[in-house]
Formats: sequence, C-alpha cells, structure tokens
Amino acid sequence: MTEPLIAPLELPFQLFDVQDTETLLQRQRFSEHSRETLDAVLDTAEKIATEHFATHNHKADQQEPTFDGQSVSMIPEVKAAFDAYCEAGFLAGRADFDAGGMQLPETIMTACSGYFMAANPSTAGYPFLTVAAANVIQTFASETLQQRFVPPMLTGRFTGTMALTEPHAGSSLADIRTRAVPAGDGTYRVKGSKLYISAGEHELSDNIVHLVLAKLPDAPSGVKGISLFVVPKFRLDAQGEPAERNDVALAGLIHKLGYRGTTSTALSFGDNDDCHGYLVGEPHQGLRYMFQMMNEARLGVGFGAAMIGYRGYRLSLAYAKDRLQGRPTGAGPDTPAVPIIEHGDVKRMLLAQKAYTEGAMALCFYAARLVDDVHSLPDSEEREQTRELLDLLTPVVKAWPSEFGVKANDLAIQVLGGAGYTREYPVEQCWRDNRLNPIHEGTNGIQALDLLGRKLWQANGAGLQVLQQRLQQDLAQMKGEVCQNLSAQVAPYLQQFAELMTTLQKDLRTSALPVHLTNAQCFMNIFSSLVVSWMWLRQAHGAERRLAQGADSEQHADFYQGKLQAAAYYIEWELPLVSRDFALLQQTNTTCHNMKTDWF
Repeated sequence: MTEPLIAPLELPFQLFDVQDTETLLQRQRFSEHSRETLDAVLDTAEKIATEHFATHNHKADQQEPTFDGQSVSMIPEVKAAFDAYCEAGFLAGRADFDAGGMQLPETIMTACSGYFMAANPSTAGYPFLTVAAANVIQTFASETLQQRFVPPMLTGRFTGTMALTEPHAGSSLADIRTRAVPAGDGTYRVKGSKLYISAGEHELSDNIVHLVLAKLPDAPSGVKGISLFVVPKFRLDAQGEPAERNDVALAGLIHKLGYRGTTSTALSFGDNDDCHGYLVGEPHQGLRYMFQMMNEARLGVGFGAAMIGYRGYRLSLAYAKDRLQGRPTGAGPDTPAVPIIEHGDVKRMLLAQKAYTEGAMALCFYAARLVDDVHSLPDSEEREQTRELLDLLTPVVKAWPSEFGVKANDLAIQVLGGAGYTREYPVEQCWRDNRLNPIHEGTNGIQALDLLGRKLWQANGAGLQVLQQRLQQDLAQMKGEVCQNLSAQVAPYLQQFAELMTTLQKDLRTSALPVHLTNAQCFMNIFSSLVVSWMWLRQAHGAERRLAQGADSEQHADFYQGKLQAAAYYIEWELPLVSRDFALLQQTNTTCHNMKTDWF
C-alpha cells in the first residue's frame, strides 16, 4: 500500500493542536504517560492496521463468512489480524493498570481505532464490540460476573456482542419478546430470537459473550420491564474455562450490502429450554445498563463513518492527482492533458469530502475528549457539566458523520467516474461499508428525535447551556483574520438558532410539539451544522495559530492552508443550506405531519 491510511499530519493536528490532548497527561489518571508513549501507541496502531488489517479488507468483502450448518468459516487473515490486535494490548488500552490495561486516554484510543477503521472496518468490528460489552459488565454486573468474564474479554480469549434487535421489533425495544425465567439457583433460562447481531457467531475466540435484553415473568410493560443478561456461547467450568455448549444456536447468517467481513447473525436462545443466562445488576434496569454500550457504540459508529468517509476521500484524492484527462479552459487540443484535480468541479467534490470527513473527525475527537474529561476532571461540577454536554452531543456525533461520511463516499465514486463504479477500485466498497452507519445503533431519524425530544431539554437544558458557553469561549480566543471573518459569517445563524429555541420552548406547552417532532430532522440539520461549523472554526484557529508561529516546512504550511480553505468551504457553502430548515421550523410546517397513509 503506497498511500498511508491517514495523512501523516492529520492526527497530530487533531489531537495536539485542536484537542490539546497533551494536557491530559497532567491529570492523575494519565500522569504515567508522556507524549512519547502516546506517539508510540499510535505508531503501533498504524503498523498493525497497515500490515494486518488493510491487506485483507477487499478479500474479506469478496469472500464473506459462510455457515455450513455446524460452524462459521471466514478467511484466515481475519483471525491473524484479530490476534495481532489483542497481542498488542489494544483491547485493554482504556483499562486500569491494575486490570492489566494501559490506562490510555479515550482520545488516543479513538485515534488508534481510526487506523483500524480506515484499514478494515469489518475486522475492526470484533474488538470494538468486545470492549464495549466488557465495559458494561465491568460497570454494572456483580463482582462474580466481572471476574469470570471481563479478564478473558480484555485479552481477546472471549469476544462480546450486544443482542437487542428482534425479528418483529427493530428499534422499538419496548416490544421485545425474549423471556428470562429464574431457575432457582441464581441463573435464568433465556428463550427468544435476536436478529442482526453483529459478531454473533465466529471462531475467532474461545467463547462469545452475548449481552441479551429480555423480560422477566413479572416485568412491567414497555421499556421499564427490560432486564440485561450475560449469555455465553459456552458455559464456564469452576476454573472459568469454556465447557458445555450453552443453548444458543445460529439460525443463519445475514448477507449485507457492505461490512461483509463482520458476521451478521440471527440467533436463537433456548430452543431446548436450557439457555443459561446471568442477570446483570438489578431486574428491570437492563435498558439503562445497555445504554452505556449503546452510547459508546453511537460514538464509535460516528467515528467509523468519519474514517470510512475519510478513506474514500484519500483514495479519490490520490486518483485525482494521478488521472490525466482534459485540458484547461481555452487550451488547444495539442496541449498536454492535466490531472483531473485541476478541474474546478473535481476540486469542489474533493473539498466537500475534506470538509465532511475532517469535520466529522474533529467532532468525534471532541466527544472523545469529553469522555476523558468526564473520567478525569478533578472538579465534580465540571465533570457533571461535561457529562451533560456529552449527552447532548451524542446523537449528533452518531448521526452527522454517518450521513456525511456516506455523502463523501458518494462523491469519491463520482471523482473516479466510471472506475469508481467498478469493484476493481476500492471506493465503491467504502460506500457500501459506510451505508450501514446511518441505520445501526438507532437510525439517524431516531437520533434526531432523541436530540429534539429529550437531550435538548434534560436537566433543564444544562447541556445546551454548557455548549453555548464553550462555543463563546472559543470564539473569544479567535483573533486571526481568517477566524474572525468566518466567525462573523456564523454569527447570524447562531442568532437565528437562539430565536428558534424561543419558539420551540413556547411550543412545548402547546399542541405544536408533535409537528416539530415530525420535523426533527430539520432541527438535527440546523444543530449539527452549527456544531460542525464550530469544529471547523476550532481547526481553523489551530491552523492559523501554527501558520503565525511559522510552519515547520512547506508541507506543513500547505496542510494548514488546506484546513483554512476547508473551514471556509464548510461555512460558506454548507452552513447556508440550513436556511430552509430554519424556515420550516419557524413556520411550524405541517406538510409531512398532515400526510395521510392512504394518500401514499
């Protein structure tokens, strides 16, 4: 592979110029690390991703896993990559030193995952789900369950899944039918079916630990009656080793548009009435517990979408620099052909991709920094404010990158032209892999409802207050000419947003709110576009500051100038598109709300 997975200057800029990650090392939790150790971890991630993950990305797409009725088979490169990831300690990268982990900041672990997601999102899915499942068990389960399942999960001997969706109930978890009956010995017998369970069956590890949502016999109706259970593929013996096969069966593999290297499974629990499950925490609290994993997954989905979009952008950029076609306007037919990157519309498409994907990366790194602050800030009030801001931004971090990462991949195909539409070139796989991200972990429509219907108002709007404070603090620090100019262009939209919030707060007390919820995507468009504009202003500020200090080389200067130009593109070309959404919400537009089923 000649092209690096991520441009060499990108992660140092995002991590240390924009997020100021190095200041985390002054906090007790991360004080044993240094800039050198962080760089070494990133280098290791890049090396493993390049040598073990990227090399089979296309092959895993072409030769997806198969099921012969007994076992699942997949190309051997997947296990080799998974083992290399585990041996390097990345599964336990966030874990405490006492638990055998590296106690690294979330910001750094997110950057590491960027290499793996850019290289091979399908294979990267197995460790991602395992870490998230282990975190839930570590946080909410009994000491016994923690001791039996977390250590082998953090070494890769066991992997993990989240088993929520059922054939009749997708995102409507209140309607799940899976049941768990007490067996009288502290265990439960689980019975039901789950669908679209990623990594639900494979032979990469000695055991698979399913986190299963189910209802007890006396459960209240709706989401208040959901409990969470650990259901392993193999039960454990007294020494904690996999022993007897549990009553969990693979009903079949699901064949996807993309992400083909990650098994997507239909699982059947308790066909023989002997599926042993172990209650996590208290009864009827399962959805609250699972929301930790779901929220981690939402952040991960957003970042994955950003990185797949970014990978397509980098591939199309390299192609555009190399592909000779056409001549400058007015040039004669004997004039040599120029690289297509010299043509105005190709520049537009590349600039849009850059603005989408690097803006999405900045947003996700900001969220990762909030996670670090929640875990490591010494002041409890600051931690709580940060938690509220993270809660507010989580649906945006999931939805915006997963919408615009796909749009970036669509533009990458367009840049390659006919070649982009063929399987001989990699950008079409990027699009197929990325098209899942607007759907899973709650569709983008659900994220919009969550943002407008709940997150915006929780704790009396504390998250929004913190966001506004931090935005104004950042704007006050931006003294450079470019940032001043761009900030002035954003200001009218911020004023419009303040006026819109007044309207929405009034409508909370009227019958107009259901109309607004129908139009929730309009609000998501506005809110996320303003947040991403802020992320681009932060990047522009970092670039302008570095240029003022004197760039280290011409390559560095070009990189920073590119950041300024992409910031200008986003704020001048993309942000104005929300004017329609402002108008629809201010007018309480009822076109969608009033559409009758029979009229379709």
